[in-house]
Amino acid sequence: MKLRTLGCSGGIGGNLRTSSFLLDHDVLIDAGTGVNELSLTEISMIDHVLLTHSHLDHIACLPFMVDSAWFMRDRPLTIYAIEETLDILRQHIFNWKIWPDFSEIPNARQPSMRYQPIGLGETVVLGGRKITAIPANHAVPAVGFHLDSGKASLVYSGDTTTHDALWKVVNRIENLRYLIIETAFSEGEKELAVLSRHLCPSLLAEELKKFQREAEVFVTHLKPGEAELTMRQIESGIQGRRPKMLLNNQEFEF
Repeated sequence: MKLRTLGCSGGIGGNLRTSSFLLDHDVLIDAGTGVNELSLTEISMIDHVLLTHSHLDHIACLPFMVDSAWFMRDRPLTIYAIEETLDILRQHIFNWKIWPDFSEIPNARQPSMRYQPIGLGETVVLGGRKITAIPANHAVPAVGFHLDSGKASLVYSGDTTTHDALWKVVNRIENLRYLIIETAFSEGEKELAVLSRHLCPSLLAEELKKFQREAEVFVTHLKPGEAELTMRQIESGIQGRRPKMLLNNQEFEF
């Protein structure tokens, strides 16, 4: 399995892109503005999109990618998410008011996209690749994802704040090689992090004390203008581990 980071910022501006990852050539994990890194041909090759939650920075390009590439495809794009996230997409995005309902285009029997609900703890198997929805604690219903090639695993937290249930799952993954975890705010904005159910450096430090696996840790979702400050605070406040800033176009093979 190869995971390419298309976007990993908590905002936009310049070359910054929001959360989106391409797994091999046909699976997208979140659909933020990072999708803009792909050509139309690459977009048309994506068969599966797995969403951690419904916030705009994780779904912004989904309406455009369906609209741009549906005529190039001979099967629907499958959208996997927990039921609460799918309901939000149906009600607030693909509702003919904000965007056309591509589950009915060109018609309901041959749609351009289809919804596939997944439950917490459920594993989706795509060509031998196992992707499992894992616990997250965010302002809206959300999950993270555990990607398992059989040889090694990667965990992507999605958006989350402190959550013991996440670590109970993660610590059971014996072949874990990489952990991608969010830290959206600097320490000076801790109150905002708590309110919005994100992490800041001190909260991340407390969470990583619960982490029992020897895996490389990468930090995602850093806010524009504060990324370097937040990483300095993380580096000075965390003992025993050396988390690295996740970079656009960074690839992981496992």
